[in-house]
Amino acid sequence: MVLEIIGYFSALFVGLVLGTLGGGGSILAVPILVVFFQLEPQNATVYSLFIVGVTSLYGAIQHFKSKLIHPKNALLFGIPAVISISLTRLIVVPALPPVIHFGEHIVFERNTFIMSLFAILMILASVPMIRGQKELTTARKNRPTILVIFGLIIGLISGLVGAGGGFMIIPSLSIFMKVPIKNAIATSIVIIAINSLSGFTAELFKPDLVLDWTLLLGFTLIATGGLIIGLKINHKIQSVKLKKGFGIFVLLIGVAILITEALAASK
Repeated sequence: MVLEIIGYFSALFVGLVLGTLGGGGSILAVPILVVFFQLEPQNATVYSLFIVGVTSLYGAIQHFKSKLIHPKNALLFGIPAVISISLTRLIVVPALPPVIHFGEHIVFERNTFIMSLFAILMILASVPMIRGQKELTTARKNRPTILVIFGLIIGLISGLVGAGGGFMIIPSLSIFMKVPIKNAIATSIVIIAINSLSGFTAELFKPDLVLDWTLLLGFTLIATGGLIIGLKINHKIQSVKLKKGFGIFVLLIGVAILITEALAASK
């Protein structure tokens, strides 16, 4: 009971980070669900898709009102991502073997491999954000092919780890499309909502799916409250500091995941 209370308080932090930084909700939600609510990791990713999807949807509505979202970028990213994440959850994830071999001597347990890959990508994505670059006031002209490719890749990653993909969406928009960081965050929240809810919808087609709706709705409601606070903080932080803060957050989480997986594998 005490663990669950702590878990619900932690839900507030999930929404706070998502509202402030435009990503990171799933990265936090999955371990919270596993540790404090004793969910299996695979089930936790399903819950995370719903929690982050609904919370992000509320954030997307607020950002639409503020006119911070780039609709074309969101669609060019979002539509391929929806296709990719749905196929990944329905076909790729069930087909992955419990143990993955790379040659004779390199062997990974499936979850360890997925989470380690996830962490490495996070670390790589964080570096340009931390280093910083000149902030533009207008976005570079849309390059549909690049956005579609990134959408497919991020959909694949989101489907594998049950994450919305904000840790890669924001660097992609900010670095490669030169979208101002606050617009990138707003657009990211829209794409996260699309990715997460489409992934959760794909899960509903599995006949053996059982959900604790009390936990799911309660966690989501508290996370949405955190997101409302995070949106207010976002408006008050300078863009340069926001970009660097996002990069540092992603780097720390990526390193933490790698250390955790290494310790688990050594036991």
